[in-house]
Amino acid sequence: MQAVMKSKWGLALIGLLILITFGWVVATEGPLAPIKITVAKPVTGTLGTSVFGIGTVVAQRSYVLGPTTPGRIAEVRVDVGDRVQAGQLLAQMEAVDLHQRVESARLAAERAEHTERAAQASLTESRSRFKLAQAELRRYEQMRKDGHVSEQDILNKRYEVDATRAAVDGSFANLQAAHDDRERALSDADGVRELREQLRLTSPVDGIVTARHAEPGTTMVAGQSIVEVIDPASLWVSARIDQRQAGSIRVDQRAEVVLRSAPNSPQPAKVARLDWVSDPITEERSVNLRFDQPPVNVPVGELVEVTIWTEEIENARWIPAAARRRVAQQEGVWVLNDESITFRAVRFGATTLDGRVQISDGLLQDEQVVVHSQQALAVGANIKVVSSLISVN
Repeated sequence: MQAVMKSKWGLALIGLLILITFGWVVATEGPLAPIKITVAKPVTGTLGTSVFGIGTVVAQRSYVLGPTTPGRIAEVRVDVGDRVQAGQLLAQMEAVDLHQRVESARLAAERAEHTERAAQASLTESRSRFKLAQAELRRYEQMRKDGHVSEQDILNKRYEVDATRAAVDGSFANLQAAHDDRERALSDADGVRELREQLRLTSPVDGIVTARHAEPGTTMVAGQSIVEVIDPASLWVSARIDQRQAGSIRVDQRAEVVLRSAPNSPQPAKVARLDWVSDPITEERSVNLRFDQPPVNVPVGELVEVTIWTEEIENARWIPAAARRRVAQQEGVWVLNDESITFRAVRFGATTLDGRVQISDGLLQDEQVVVHSQQALAVGANIKVVSSLISVN
């Protein structure tokens, strides 16, 4: 009998413990438990606003080198990754008959020069004859006054003066034509030499070869690329920023670039240029940033993360951006008063990428606002302030 009684009391005690445990769970963790919240007070200090974007490393100055006339490649002296100097020969096209054309143009220029000299001598001779005819005419006119020559003799001498004057004009025209022929021949010779020189593809800058598109023996058309060279000193970042954030970006603003190959070594930079054409599809605007110190051995096309500091607000009051709520089409915060919460409309200012938002109006300095909560809040909700919503075992 006693054993039966002990068993009943034991079962009753176990049931009571289960009931107490269930009630504790319902009161602390169940639907009747208070909503756990974390709170924070406004902080006054310097608030730095910034924007974020994704970009790539590009070369501002890139050179695509190829022939200006069709031809076949004779040699390519460089390969991808080679460092080259300004004026260094990178590739050579076959000259075909250009050497002969240069020699022919040279001979034509020399012949034109000889013709010009002959024309100059003819002009000098014509001028001498003209002066002599003028002197003879003056002498005959004097003799006519004395009656020693006839009027016909005077007419003959005047005809000689007119003839020698015409000869001077003709010689001068021949000299001018010979001079023009010589200039044209020299210009043709320079053009052929320039054409031959264009078969030598030289580097325009001290740079790095980034592409080699063709090999010796390949037939190329005018403008087709053989090699590409970039100026490593012109490396900068082409980033894309959301149009809603791009309006606050200005040239020379401070920035930070994180290379994908060096995530732990941010590179300081500045905004160098803002494109005036935005992408209407992605709703982004292109922004170019120049490194304070160009990085070494960074490939063109590497992905980067860009942060641009747009403004620093002194003596700003801010709270964690997670405290910002929208209730009934109004933006504001849940304010903790003693053991209850109320929603208050607040006017916000700038928001930072590290999760802070400026309070422009509507909140006192010592008031506490709800930052995080286990679930959606409402007026009169049962709450409990905790230091963190994440339980640490």
